[in-house]
Amino acid sequence: MVLWDWLVFVPLGLLAGGLAGLLGIGGGLIFAPLLLWMGLSPHQALATSTFAIVPTALSGSLTHLFAGGFQLQAGLSIAVAAFLSSLLFSKIGLDVSGWLLLTFQVGLYLVVAATIRSEPQQAGQQLKSTLFLPGLALVGGVAGFSAGLLGLGGGLLMVPLMVNGLAVPIHLAIRLSTLAVTCSATAASLQFLSEGRGSVGIGLLLGGVAALAAHWSASRLQQVSGNRLAWMLRTLVLLLAFGTGRQALTLAMGH
Repeated sequence: MVLWDWLVFVPLGLLAGGLAGLLGIGGGLIFAPLLLWMGLSPHQALATSTFAIVPTALSGSLTHLFAGGFQLQAGLSIAVAAFLSSLLFSKIGLDVSGWLLLTFQVGLYLVVAATIRSEPQQAGQQLKSTLFLPGLALVGGVAGFSAGLLGLGGGLLMVPLMVNGLAVPIHLAIRLSTLAVTCSATAASLQFLSEGRGSVGIGLLLGGVAALAAHWSASRLQQVSGNRLAWMLRTLVLLLAFGTGRQALTLAMGH
């Protein structure tokens, strides 16, 4: 890494961490495009991004846990499912071409932008319903798919799914999402390490920078309104869809 890389590396790491702690994402939406810009191939960038997600999401998760931000049983349901699902899908990614992986990302971004809301349609629904824990496990499985196959923590998928499908308030959805992202990224990282994919050093350095900002923003989550959180998520994914779409098109035309 040259000096110019570091000048970009640090502020974008802080930005990714701040968004991770505030929006329930792992930071991969920032890390992956940055690593592609630095010259890594899509497979290497997505793996390195996953390494960076682990300390970032862990920092936010611990902040929420110590603040009593979610019930332990609910957290375990989504976290275990995310871990197991990520182990499964991380073995598949090498068989998918780089441009197709990026195209999948663009599709996920557009779905999120179209569906994210600040509050559930059925406000006041009891979260202890019999469908709540299985539903969280299913959402965790989606996070594992996103982390294992695409190198994304899955937060941008989980938050809309919990808000829209399980009637979970957006602040709680973000807290649970952060925990699931930690587990899914950890599982995918173990698989990528065994395959020699990605750069562990760059990933952990980037994640370490981001972890500082993630702790700061996660501790201030409750101070931000639900409408503003939804607006931030929607704006972020539209910007990323545009940038990633250009990269996918460039790779596809090169084949």
